[in-house]
Parts: sequence; C-alpha cells; structure tokens
Amino acid sequence: METGRILIVDDNKTLLNALELALQPDFESVTCLSNPKQLPFILQTEKIDVILLDMNFVAGINSGNEGIFWLSEIKKLKPEIQVIMMTAFGDVELAVKALKMGASDFVLKPWNNIRLLETIKAAARIKISQEKINRIKGESGTTSNDHLKVAEMLGDSPVMKRILKIIDKVAPTNANVLITGENGTGKELIARAIHSKSLRASQQMVGVDMGAITETLFESELFGHVRGAFTDAKTARDGKIKIADKSTLFLDEIGNLSLPLQAKLLACLENRQIVPVGANHPIPVDIRLICATNCDIDLMVAEGRFREDLLFRVNTIRIEAPPLRDREEDIILLANHFLNYYSKYYHKSKLILSGKAKEKFRHYHWPGNVRELRHAMEKAVILSETEILQPEDFHFRPTAERDDSRNTLEDMEKLMIEQALAENGGNMSAAAIKLGITRQTLYNKAKKYGF
Repeated sequence: METGRILIVDDNKTLLNALELALQPDFESVTCLSNPKQLPFILQTEKIDVILLDMNFVAGINSGNEGIFWLSEIKKLKPEIQVIMMTAFGDVELAVKALKMGASDFVLKPWNNIRLLETIKAAARIKISQEKINRIKGESGTTSNDHLKVAEMLGDSPVMKRILKIIDKVAPTNANVLITGENGTGKELIARAIHSKSLRASQQMVGVDMGAITETLFESELFGHVRGAFTDAKTARDGKIKIADKSTLFLDEIGNLSLPLQAKLLACLENRQIVPVGANHPIPVDIRLICATNCDIDLMVAEGRFREDLLFRVNTIRIEAPPLRDREEDIILLANHFLNYYSKYYHKSKLILSGKAKEKFRHYHWPGNVRELRHAMEKAVILSETEILQPEDFHFRPTAERDDSRNTLEDMEKLMIEQALAENGGNMSAAAIKLGITRQTLYNKAKKYGF
C-alpha cells in the first residue's frame, strides 16, 4: 500500500464513491467531502497529504472560480498539502492558472485510471519528501543547498527576475515545462535550474538533443531495445526515458521532431510507459519532462507541422528565454562572470573590462546571445596582452556587413548562416528557408560553428 492520506472534494456523490473504491487499495486513507465549505474544519482536524479538488460545485455554473477560490484557501491554511485539480477539457487554461497558484497537477474528466493513480502517487511522494527534508532541517538546524545552486545564475534584469520566480514556483511540482527562445539564450540552463530545485534533484537530469537524432534511431535512443531487436543489437540497452526514471528528462529542440515521431512520443507521455524495440510488454516510467525549442511552436501547430495534442502535453508551463539584447542590465554582469571564469581557467592574471569596452558591449546586438558573449570573452582572455581589455580586443562583426577578408568557403558559409539567423531572430526554420537548405542541415552547421 502506498503511504499517503487522500481527500477528495466533489459535489457528485456517485463520483466520490467511485473514486473512494478505486483509491482505497493503494493509499493509507481516503476521505470524501461533498461540501467544500467543510474544508477548513477537515484541514484543522485531520492529516492530509493530497487533495483531489473539483473545479465546479454549483449546478449550472462551470466557471471554475470555486475551485480556484478553494485552492487559495487550502494554500493559506496548509500550503504544504499537494492539490490536484479535476477539470473538464475546456477548463485547461483555468487549470494552468491553478498550477501557477500552487496546485501540483491536474487531471481531465473523464480520467484514465492509471494516469490518475500515478498522478496522486507522485503528489503524495512530493508531500512526504518535503516532510523528510523539513524534519532533517529541524534536527540539524541546517541542510545542504549545494544541489540547489546553478553554476551561472541568470542575471539581475527584471525579465530574468520574473523567470527566476517562475522557476521557484514550478520546480517543486511535476508539471511539464516548455522553454522557448532563440539559440544561445540559456534554455538548458533554465532546465537545469528547474531540476536542481526539484524533489528529483538527487538524480541526474537526462538530456537528449532531438535535433541530432535520426528517425531510424529515435525509438532505440528514447525507448531502448532488447537483445536481437535488430542487426547488431547484441545486447539490450535502456533508452533515455528509462534512464530518466524518477528524474527529469530534458528534450532539447523538440521542434525538430517529424510528425510520425511526435505521435510516438505523445503515446509514451500519455501512457507513462515505454515499449523497447523488440519487446512485447510495456515498462512504466516516472519522469518529469522539460522541453526546449527555438522554433515558433505555435506557428508550427497552425501550419500542421507540430501536433497540437503534443504541445498541450508538454506545455503545462511555458518559459520564454529572452535574447541578450533584451537584458541590457545583465550584459556586463555576465561578461565579468565569463571573464573571471576564463581568467582562472587559462591561468591569466586578473583581467578587467575598460569603460569603452563595456560601452561597446552595450551597443552590440548580440545575435548569438549569451553563447556568443561567452565565446567572445574566452577568445579575448586567451589573446590578452594587458590586464585591461579594450574595445579593439573584441571583434564583433555587424551582421549587415560583409568582410572580403573572409575568403574561404567555410568563412562565407559561416557569415551567411550568421546573417540569416540574425535577420530571422534566431528562428531556425525561417533561416533555413532563406538559405535554401533543410532545417536539419542548418541545425548541424549552426552547431558546428557554435551559434
């Protein structure tokens, strides 16, 4: 039996009876409540780990405002309790609002029994883990925060402060997260920050570059395979999803997936199970999913190039990683961070940026974002001859200009890719169309040149 005390709040007594019968075998206790007005009394007199809360209680009114109200009341009285919202498909936007207010997850009516059970079990584990952490803190007075530290915290600009607040709210939940933004904006860093502040932080986050996986290797790479499943499959191999069990799975560049592969990924996410290539029986998995893309994913859905149901599945919470040009307050902060790091790495004396160099940084457009800034600082440190770095130590090439001294084919290719990405705001699909090549080819070349 799973540890956990469950409270179900719904005005439909038939539904309450059905849920009570379904959940009793798996949990320590299951309590049913048809009138939400009794919630304050129940919370003060009984120990509850997870509340399954309906969004609507008055007949004929389906606004969901009652569920939002009672969620707020629960969080005021017992903020540590995990709340799962029950909602109809049309109330998904409201359910997402509930997640932002502190709900741990939501389930759609009519629900899948396996999915419902796994969602409640995950919420109960979070509550119990939090109790253990609080108990350790109470006994020792301190607890280690090393696993919560991210190597490069993202900046002091207002936009980054908002993102950090979202990370703090989202991290302790199991909500799926979609991170969007141009190349080089630090999408993976945001994913790692979420993982490091989650209750899965003791496990290693598993990352998969979806842009680098061919269609023929997709199933083996993600789902694994059994021995003899195909030629050269001499041993069984776990896929990345199985390796990420009980941890976080980070799917980078999910917009690169073809429609057939999107369908296979969706089936896995909906059923929370995988079938390795050559196997006959599914394997249940418990993952927290974070995805990232530099594509205009909503445009892809509108054009039929990305499945709307898959976007719904991965997009519970969306975080937009801003381009560096929109983070003027962070440019010098990040430049000094990279300057100090590479000075130590290459055993250089302490280097500083001159005022004119800082001014040059502020006026540059940074089409390659934080990644370009990092490369610029590393190059300057390596070639530095004085302790004070001047503007001439940094060679930024205006994207509208062409330098005839770059006369090799590789130089010209790099320049054309740089210009196409800058002109299209880092959008890989639009840049590929402009260059007359496939998105996959552009992705591989951009990776080669460090864009």
